Amino acid sequence: RWIQAMTAGVEAWIDAPGLRDDVQLCNARGSHRHSMSENILGALFHLTKPYAAVALDQKQSKWQRRQSKLLAGQTLGILGLGAIGQELARKAAALEMRVIGTKRSPEPVEGVEEVYGGDETDEVLRQSDYVVVLMPATSETVNFFNTQRLKAMKPTAWLLNFARGDLIVDEDLIAAVKAKTIAGAVLDVFRQEPLPDTHPFWTTENIAVLPHIGGGHAGRGAVVAEIFAENARCELAGEPFVTGVDRVRGY
Repeated sequence: RWIQAMTAGVEAWIDAPGLRDDVQLCNARGSHRHSMSENILGALFHLTKPYAAVALDQKQSKWQRRQSKLLAGQTLGILGLGAIGQELARKAAALEMRVIGTKRSPEPVEGVEEVYGGDETDEVLRQSDYVVVLMPATSETVNFFNTQRLKAMKPTAWLLNFARGDLIVDEDLIAAVKAKTIAGAVLDVFRQEPLPDTHPFWTTENIAVLPHIGGGHAGRGAVVAEIFAENARCELAGEPFVTGVDRVRGY
């Protein structure tokens, strides 16, 4: 009567033909809000700080002065202000970034200057210097980032996808980066994983490929166990599950 998934995304469960309508599905929402937000900040630092280049310089015993770009004062657009997005917003605001974003039901969020509805995504894209994709995988979000939406971004802006690979049309992103419609992208998720070694993402300048490292951390199993235990308590007490999934919404 109840299934507890080990992951936040449950699209595979929802699409499973054997899942009865009367079975309550729960996800592990929030189990990697710290690791994801920290890894996204790491990606932002990677884009703006010269540490990767300095590490290569050291291999050649080369003293090369380099400059950083500031994150303070830049606008971070978060598409999907759920548990991870809200954690990222708080941390980014502490770095003095201006944070805006989208939420299915717009309401005030700590650290976020302006919360927009999903139908106002283009306004977030228009203002943002860095756009972080954290939306769930649903029928509404598949192929969400296409040529049209990429054109809504600043030509100096970066796209960071830490959600699901199929939210982006691969060919449209590659074309946009090559044409300098946007500055580039950091991708941690892909339609096929591992990413095939022949995929052009590997060799497209200004597209950084990460091997799906965003959510994993050494203590995640214990966090998921705590979520399971709390949901079990709710089941025994006849209370709503803390991470119950709305199958219509898909999360």
